[in-house]
Amino acid sequence: MSDDIKSRVRVHSKLTTVSSRPVRSGKTHPFTALDHAMGLHSLHVVFYYKANIFNDFDLDPSRVSLSDALSLYPPVTGRITRNGDGNWEVKCNDAGVRVVKARVGATLDEWLRSADGMEEKDLTVREDMPEDPINWSPFRIQVNEFEGGGVAIGLSCTHMHADPTCATLLFKSWIDTHRGRAVAHPPVYSGSVLNARPDPNLKTNSAAYYSAKSAARAAPSVKMATATFKFSHAIIKQCLLGISETCPDATPFDLLAALFWTRVARLKAKAPGNDCGHSLSICTDFRKSSKENPLPLGYYGNAVYFSKLSLVVDEIDGFDLGRVVDEVHRHVSSIDEEEVRSGIDWLESRKGEGGRYGPAFRMYGPGLTCVSMEHMIGPIGPNGSVVGPLMYDTAFGEEAEPVHVSYHVGNVEGEGLIMVMPSPEVGVGRVVTVTLPGNELGELCEDHAILGLKPTMFLSGRGK
Repeated sequence: MSDDIKSRVRVHSKLTTVSSRPVRSGKTHPFTALDHAMGLHSLHVVFYYKANIFNDFDLDPSRVSLSDALSLYPPVTGRITRNGDGNWEVKCNDAGVRVVKARVGATLDEWLRSADGMEEKDLTVREDMPEDPINWSPFRIQVNEFEGGGVAIGLSCTHMHADPTCATLLFKSWIDTHRGRAVAHPPVYSGSVLNARPDPNLKTNSAAYYSAKSAARAAPSVKMATATFKFSHAIIKQCLLGISETCPDATPFDLLAALFWTRVARLKAKAPGNDCGHSLSICTDFRKSSKENPLPLGYYGNAVYFSKLSLVVDEIDGFDLGRVVDEVHRHVSSIDEEEVRSGIDWLESRKGEGGRYGPAFRMYGPGLTCVSMEHMIGPIGPNGSVVGPLMYDTAFGEEAEPVHVSYHVGNVEGEGLIMVMPSPEVGVGRVVTVTLPGNELGELCEDHAILGLKPTMFLSGRGK
């Protein structure tokens, strides 16, 4: 929050939690080329619970189960250092995870209604990695207690360590351990799809796009704002049926990415100096993209792929929504393993003398970026049941399910970020979190096309 606004979140104590089993001496975890490229960003996830899941975290069994879960994740409790090539790696020395405890001067319902995205940041620890991080905890947990009951648990980490899937599964491993269940997706620390190839392919759209990203100038500093929109299963199903003739296989992500892209593009077209085109950077998870050697869902690290879809503004204004949905759907469906591998090839090709990776650059930006979390919804079971989204399979007990999960990426610059995520509601309902320059977000929150879908808006500051 800005210095002139008093925070409702008050930190009152700090502690360190280590794994319950010691790490083998000398163990290290190297970061991949993709991990290094993500180094400018951080990741923040907040799990909200209405139930009083802790009596006293210092003495609660949940702290013991956290230590047990951390035993599976030596890189989480380690510290970042440089190796002999000058690249970042983790020294797995079991230095532990910093845990911060805080109280919130509001009830949970009041908070969700009145807080905005900037204030929500106070529920997580926000620290950029220092130049010498050897004594710095790259993972931090903040336990926030609301007035009248309810808890928000904020998990923060460097994006070099983890992507949204990886961070979610770390948290879920804690839940599985706490409930005495087998860890559903134990961490896996290597994957051939992330390795350099003997015959790299640098003549692809992926290589060209990553090269352009790395060369892009830093965007002017603009005050950003964030709002969250929750769309019901019924309204998304109705919308998908409405465009079924144009795009019969559209997903909720295709629909909502197209909707928010077109509405944001209209806002940006009003700005002086806006050119005649507009593009969307689409971020997808590639753990299952390889047919021969897919990464397991539990792969620890980054497995995100950025691709570019372009339409000119006149087309966006002239197309009906179904046409734009179809463009998004065809683009996402066309992403193949070779494009993903080529992107890794290009990142590997930036190695300098001695094998040092090239510097990190703005992966989320400078153009408008839209993140898909569709892969986190489970498959349809043999009896037709749908396995719930992974981030909501994080209940501390039978009556302690999360009521909302927020995701934020740190150090986003440029045109903005749209994250399309599953809803706790079973079905095709989705939650969309949008970060834009403040003046644009205010207009977007009044947009008739979005409001026509009757979203529930929260964490937007509009309930103050």
